[in-house]
Amino acid sequence: MPRLMGVDIPGKKHIRYALRYIHGIGPKRADDVLAACKVEPSKKADDLTQDEIHAIVTFIQDHFRVEGDLRREVSQNIRRLMQIGSYRGLRHKRGLPVRGQRTKTNAKTRKGGRRASAAVIRAAAPAKK
Repeated sequence: MPRLMGVDIPGKKHIRYALRYIHGIGPKRADDVLAACKVEPSKKADDLTQDEIHAIVTFIQDHFRVEGDLRREVSQNIRRLMQIGSYRGLRHKRGLPVRGQRTKTNAKTRKGGRRASAAVIRAAAPAKK
């Protein structure tokens, strides 16, 4: 299991798919990195030589913002939106969808699961005689 940019990438997968385990690298960037470093995309991650690993790591560091730096920048952007009190910042604060999705139905990922209210709990309990 090679370690690139502080991330253990799966060794049994092709390098073009294994690079996507690094936060900030998707399909297009993975292909661009491999083309620039002249590495065969169908090569398994375990089969990479030290020179190829070094070339990939230096290319990524020089051209892209990934992992910790990217996560920090995104969280700072969200914190800034919340601080200035923008609509998007308020949605982040309240844990609601930010990009205009409906909330009457769906939105379970942002809102969380259902919470039972007290009235529902009392109605569900059997009445005492």
